[in-house]
Formats: sequence, C-alpha cells, structure tokens
Amino acid sequence: MYEIAVIGAGPAGASAALFAAKAGKSTLLIDNDKGMTRRGWYENYYGIAEIGGPELVETGHKQAVKFGATLVEGQAVSLAKAAEGFVIETENGDSYEAKHVILATGVLTDLAAAAGVETKDGTEPRIKTVVAVTPEGKTNVEGIWAAGTVAGVSVHAIITAGDGAKVAINIISELNGARYVDHDLLK
Repeated sequence: MYEIAVIGAGPAGASAALFAAKAGKSTLLIDNDKGMTRRGWYENYYGIAEIGGPELVETGHKQAVKFGATLVEGQAVSLAKAAEGFVIETENGDSYEAKHVILATGVLTDLAAAAGVETKDGTEPRIKTVVAVTPEGKTNVEGIWAAGTVAGVSVHAIITAGDGAKVAINIISELNGARYVDHDLLK
C-alpha cells in the first residue's frame, strides 16, 4: 500500500509526487498522458526561460521518480474506499492501494464525483466544474485531497504546481504529526 497516490501527473500532480517522495513517503503517480499542459508553451514559469509543455511534464515526472515515486502510465477509472485507504483501478485492470489520494486531474471531475467527492461550479474561464476543497486541499471524503485546476485554482501551470506542493506538504505534515518543511541547501 502506498502512503500517497497522485492521480494526474501534470504540474500539480508531479509536484505533489516529488514532494511526497522526497519526504520519504511511498508515492504512486498515475499519468494518463492526456493533460492540457502538454499542449502549452511556457515563458512565464519561474526559473525557466521557456519550455514546451511535453518537456515540462517530462521534467516533472523525472523529478518525482528521482526521489522515489513510482510512475504508472494509465487512466484511473475507479477510486473506491477500502478497509484501509483506497483502491484505484486503471483502464487496463491494474489496481493500487493508497492511504491518501490526491486528485490532480485537471479539468476532469468524473472520477471524483463517482467516488463521492463533492463538486461545485468553477470560476476559471472554460472550467465548468471543480472539486470542493478546504484551503488545505481536503475534500469531503476523508483521505481524498485535490490539487491544481480540478481543485479550483488558476489554470496557470506555475500556480497548479505550487498548489500540488502545498497539498502534498499538508498530507506529509498530517502523516508525520508535525508541520513538514523541505529546504535544500547549496552543496
């Protein structure tokens, strides 16, 4: 069983996964290879002069894997409560168990709704429905969190990445029983 599973591997999901894995939490990152980030060109992403969407997504995946996250390619089609945590099933019949789940599914809310997660109207242009979350990223279903566009934050990749990190830090803090902070130092 993974401590944290992230469904969606764009900036929000990959950022959440890299923070979770770097904190030593067993982390699963599920990517359906359909995210809107892949179609973009970015010149407004802090620390990067310019980058194409496919390269940005691939870099995020590499960072998460570098710190120990397991990256799985596939479409999550089912998210259900289990005795301890949740079971996630993918379109090819694989299943994974996790104590906490972060939904980072961009504009897609169908998986969340099917799992009993409350949704609400979106406020961003062209984003009709989002998951209802607390400021920490919690949903109405204990153990299911949401980050990024699906959680109602701005669709800008830099903002969704930060939201993914925030949600992961909140879960890590909850698992550790104390506020988690991750600062790297120059070598």
